[in-house]
Amino acid sequence: MINYRDIIFDTFSCDVWQTLLSSSKPILIYGMGNGADKIIGVMERYGISYQDVFASDGFVRGHSYRGKTVLSYSQAVSKYGDFDIVVSFGSKLPDVIDRIYSLEKMHNVYAPDVPVVDGELFCEEFFNKNCDKLFRARESFSDEQSKQVFDDIIRFKLTARLEYLRKTSFSENEEGKILSYDKYESYLDLGAYNGDTAKKYSTLCKNLNKIYALEPDKRNFKKLCAFLDTLNISSEPINSAAYSTDTELCFSASGNRNSTATKAGSFEHKVTTVNALKPDSVVASVDFIKYDIEGLEYEGLLGSKRLLQECMPDLLVSMYHKSEDMFELPLLIKEINPNYRLFLRRLPYIPAWDLNLYAIK
Repeated sequence: MINYRDIIFDTFSCDVWQTLLSSSKPILIYGMGNGADKIIGVMERYGISYQDVFASDGFVRGHSYRGKTVLSYSQAVSKYGDFDIVVSFGSKLPDVIDRIYSLEKMHNVYAPDVPVVDGELFCEEFFNKNCDKLFRARESFSDEQSKQVFDDIIRFKLTARLEYLRKTSFSENEEGKILSYDKYESYLDLGAYNGDTAKKYSTLCKNLNKIYALEPDKRNFKKLCAFLDTLNISSEPINSAAYSTDTELCFSASGNRNSTATKAGSFEHKVTTVNALKPDSVVASVDFIKYDIEGLEYEGLLGSKRLLQECMPDLLVSMYHKSEDMFELPLLIKEINPNYRLFLRRLPYIPAWDLNLYAIK
């Protein structure tokens, strides 16, 4: 019988938090803001201390963070010499990614993958507790490439080492080998933001003649409507969240890509209520659905049960907002309709964001 823990823990023995706790070097936080707050919060739970905060040379302009003067990288090297780096922000910009990778030549670099929305931390304890479910999710994928991506993403989530993340990056063109753009005549965009994904698929899908787009944030929705008006494609924008039932949800009205809705309603941003619809209530039939709904992907899939069983549209599902997404989302899709073929790909990003689950008819 395969021991999945042995497969994953093949070249390391503990997670990033235990590694940092046992480090004899100074630990410096690279970056500031919400991401750093989350990571420092986890470090404090583990009793891990950090000595300073730094930013890239040329970026520091007298910033302070948590009572510390933010150093430039050059100042950090002058002050500490050798130190461990904890990257505390996300980026998909090639020059920023290259800059972070270049730091590995001089330092131990860790980019902890903490949940984008509230939820369990993907640590060694979490892995051990869910090992069987993770292995079942791994085995649900239809090609070895997806299984390798899955393994390396788990290794990255555990260790925060960039070597595992680097192995999983693919270009935008890789998606075209999985999705059949030319066969899609209708598209349902869940978490449509300002229309950025609708723009992408309106270009790639040459036979697209109808776009349905759900976006709960009012400011984003206004931008979405303005964009859809520029297309020569029939569209139906809906100011609503996607969910498992037709209801109302508490909503964090941040006005950006990370606006999110939940039943819980504990937010840093302004809280309001929004309408929520299950995808089954929005369309009778559709060819292609994208789910990028900031941690509500599981609920959105539950609300699509009829569509997935009767119409079997191709699916693109974001699989990085919650630790549980790694097993819950693929297993749910296969439970709803076992005839789907599943694939996993990830666009370049630090940390392991833009991880996409594809379900193909």
